[in-house]
Formats: sequence, C-alpha cells, structure tokens
Amino acid sequence: MRRIIAAVILSVSATLVAANSAGVDPVQIDEFAQTMAREHHFDRLALNNVLRLAVRLDSVLAAISKPAEHMPWHQYRKIFLTPARIEAGVKFWRTHAEALSAAEAQFGVPPEYIVAIIGVETFYGRNVGNYRVLDALATLAFHFPKRAAFFREELVNYLLLAREEDIDPIRPRGSYAGAMGIPQFMPSSYRRYAVDFDHDNHRDVWQNPTDAIGSVGNYLARHGWQAAQAVAMPVAESALNAAHASESVDLNTTVAELVAAGIQAPGATDPTARAVLLRYEGTGGDEYWLGLNNFYVITRYNRSPKYARAVIELASALRTANPQVTP
Repeated sequence: MRRIIAAVILSVSATLVAANSAGVDPVQIDEFAQTMAREHHFDRLALNNVLRLAVRLDSVLAAISKPAEHMPWHQYRKIFLTPARIEAGVKFWRTHAEALSAAEAQFGVPPEYIVAIIGVETFYGRNVGNYRVLDALATLAFHFPKRAAFFREELVNYLLLAREEDIDPIRPRGSYAGAMGIPQFMPSSYRRYAVDFDHDNHRDVWQNPTDAIGSVGNYLARHGWQAAQAVAMPVAESALNAAHASESVDLNTTVAELVAAGIQAPGATDPTARAVLLRYEGTGGDEYWLGLNNFYVITRYNRSPKYARAVIELASALRTANPQVTP
C-alpha cells in the first residue's frame, strides 16, 4: 500500500485541482485521513492526497436515491427473470460445475442459489460496474448524510483492503454504491467473507469466478444458511393474508403461529420454524410468500424482499433448465 500511495503522490499535483473542482469536501477528507492515521496507522499526508483524487459524482447520489427495489415486484421481476439471464446462468453453471459442487460440499449452499445471486448481481460477471470504487465511496461517505456513517465505514474497509491485498485504491471499479467484482461485495464483506477458493494465495472476486463462487457460498453459510432446508414458498390466497404481512424481512413469527391465524402454507412442514409473511405487487393483484431462515439469509446480501424473491425464482428457473449437472 505504501508503494502504491507513493506512486500516486507523484501524479497528484496534476489531478488535484480537477478532483477538488468536482466537489469532494477537502475538510472532511482531511479529518478522515487524520482518523485513519490515528486508528489504522496510515500516513496521513499520503492518504489525504489519495483521497483528494476522489471525484464527487452526482450520478452516484441520484442512483442511490432511486434503487431498482423501489419499483413494484412485477416490474422488478422482469429485470432478472429473462430467457437470456437463465440461458447464461446455465452456461455459467456448466462451466464452473466443479467449483459449485465444491462450494455446496463445503458450505451447504445449492449451486443454483450461488449462480442466481451472481446472475442477479452482475449477470454472471458481465456487469460489475463502471464507477471507480474510490469515487463512489467518497461521494457517499462525504456527501450523502442519510447513510454517511455506513459508507465512511466502507471507505475505511476499502482502504484497509487495498493495503492488505496490495491493490491500487485508485483503479478498481464497481457499482454506484461501491460494491465490487463478480459477486458485488462491499469492502467490509470482501474483507470478512471473500475466500481463496482455488488456493492460489490470492482472493480475487474481480477476475476469478472460482473465488467468487466460494466467497458467495461462504457469505451465505456464515450468515446461517441451513443445508437441505426450504427457503420460501407462495401462500394460498386468503383474505387473512394482508393482516399478517410484514413490512420487514425479519423472521417475526413462526409457521405454527401463522397457521393458527388461518394462513395456508402447506409447503412449510416445520411448525416451529421462524418465518415472515410478505406481500408482493403482482400483475393480477397482491401475492403473498412465506419466507423462512434461508430467505432471511439471502436478505443479508440485499435487504430487499424483492431481491430475495428474484434470487429464489431465478434459482428455481436455473435448476429446471439444468436438472442434472455433474462436475
């Protein structure tokens, strides 16, 4: 990291004015650099100069204010449940069947769920984002008060990751929120959950599908995925559903309690299982699904219930299109 920062300093004078004119707050940058120096032993001046290369991007602020999850389910679903995405997912699965089989053996996560998450996140690595991660995180850390604390912590983790993995912090690109690589890990998730799944002594979720597959499996397992357990299921239509639907993805009840209230979910066989009943806006009216533990685990990747259902439905479509895969 010191070698990389030193190299960056050589070019900083030519770019500093342009960066500042884009509106990144130099006062906040200096305070942040002082904190990083005190708490994580960075060179304050060198890091300050690197951070001043970050550009404030209004497009990032606009994108995070209107995420796709705000659209109704029937529109959101059309983005991810397409023949092209299913076909590409089957191809990805077959290409990486050995790694996916190994991930299932180690982490207990079926291949279709790992493939579906990667498919929803980046279309199997095709769309990993075009924003410089440094720009995205700095913009949100210093110019998005609503979630500034979260993104400052992610910026901390990004700089620590760059130092640990010997990555030039100026170069990596990702999403408007700073998510990175094939599985779109935020920097904190990269540091905690990315794994060297091909054992080449390098955790690479940008270019290495094997590491990405293992990292998604590890992420889900570490968040409590239960092997060979149900994930979610539709609930029979009933006038009682609306009164018991939750606005949160938290598992706030049990199957037994919902059944006692008159909710019909014949696919849920364990009455003691924690559960949540969720409402979705379908083309023909409201639809209700019962989410169980593994549904909740998927929402640790993205807290939107629409995201989780998209992953589940894509996983099901992939399994149907690719019923027998052996490495």
